[in-house]
Amino acid sequence: MIWTDSKSEIAQLRRRIEMELEAMRQGLYGYAAGSARHEFIRARMENVGAYQEMLAEQIGEDEATQVLCHLYVSIIDA
Repeated sequence: MIWTDSKSEIAQLRRRIEMELEAMRQGLYGYAAGSARHEFIRARMENVGAYQEMLAEQIGEDEATQVLCHLYVSIIDA
């Protein structure tokens, strides 16, 4: 039961990171400009950092970093 809960939490954190990165990508390449755009992207980056820390508690820091890097490249560089 605990293992299932842990896998579910990992999947949720991963999805939240994906959503934040997708929002960041839209902010980078969207029509918004200036300081509002900068603040939007900064807030998304802070959220990603918080989710990465939570993910690291579940799967370890190295693996969480690998997951984040993979998601970043696949979403931001898409």
